[in-house]
Amino acid sequence: MRRTVFNEDHEAFRETIRAFIEAEVVPVYDEWFAAGQAPREFYGKLGELGIFGINVPEEFGGAGLDTHKFEAVLYEETSRAGVQFGGSGVHVLLALPYIKMLATDEQKKRYLPNFVSGDEMWALAMTEPGTGSDVAGMKTTAKLSEDGTHYVLNGAKTFITGGVHADRVIVCARTSAPTAEDRRHGISLFAVDTKSEGYSIGRKLDKLGLRTSDTAELAFVDVKVPVEDLLGEENKGFSYLGHNLASERWGIAFGAYAQAKAAVRFAQQYVQERTVFGKPVAHFQNTKFELAACQAEVDAAEAVADRALEALDAGELTPAEAASAKLFCTEVAHRVIDRCLQLHGGYGYMNEYPIARLYADNRVNRIYGGTSEIMKSIIAKSMGL
Repeated sequence: MRRTVFNEDHEAFRETIRAFIEAEVVPVYDEWFAAGQAPREFYGKLGELGIFGINVPEEFGGAGLDTHKFEAVLYEETSRAGVQFGGSGVHVLLALPYIKMLATDEQKKRYLPNFVSGDEMWALAMTEPGTGSDVAGMKTTAKLSEDGTHYVLNGAKTFITGGVHADRVIVCARTSAPTAEDRRHGISLFAVDTKSEGYSIGRKLDKLGLRTSDTAELAFVDVKVPVEDLLGEENKGFSYLGHNLASERWGIAFGAYAQAKAAVRFAQQYVQERTVFGKPVAHFQNTKFELAACQAEVDAAEAVADRALEALDAGELTPAEAASAKLFCTEVAHRVIDRCLQLHGGYGYMNEYPIARLYADNRVNRIYGGTSEIMKSIIAKSMGL
């Protein structure tokens, strides 16, 4: 079945990325894995490669494109090689849409050139220790100073991917109390400079998977945030957050499909090389049937992921469609990667094999960006249930 989602430009980009991964990432990836993060200077290399500027307007140093297809190629190529680009995905997929949507021209001039170069890495701080999917329950506050020049930020965030290396973090905080009619009212977004006094990074969290992306706890004690760093309008943050959920969920869906595709590739290679009872594992009927079933699931997930990508680029991906794509692709990846690990036998449980890392990396896909249960609720609501 011929794919139509990518053109010659995307395939040329794929060749560049594949060569970059082989030269710059694969030889040192074990070191990153052991350290629990990619080195900060690596993001400068991604900036030089132009990855951060694809969807940034030309006037701010970017390529001026409006597409997620190059991101899709990145998902496929990193998964194919069994690597991750640290916390850089948050920089582009989560932070950039808010800057483009909400920043004033003055803010874009300040933020975007350093964003494109990788000199300033961005993260998004939404989740708090006591609030996961219930964003409206956040407790972090930002109070306007008496002279009106800055906000005073107090609170804590957790599970912040890219939080260790971030130079700016989009922090969600309460500027007003919720109302009786709308508990979502009163949330605002701020582009907070991580060098600000009172801003601190707590633990770098020890995760099951995604070991090379730095995930941290953040704390704010009387952090002064200039009014010039408010993103969008005060108290309207919740609606902004909802606006970008479709692209975030598409990213998780596409990444999960790419991981499943990679898992089949790893298993296919392994069973042809591994010998049991004097025969390659690939010789046994069970192996053939398992991989055939996995390939069929990957084909289906690819079709769903591609369709969602086309809809996203056209500005037509609805919240329910994004939820459906995320639910389907992440559940497929869960099943496929588990079966492909099984075909590796005991070696599949060893971190030196990419399938083991893939198994751990994949698990969070059914949790972050909204759990599978939340996705089902969104889909059911769209069905009038």
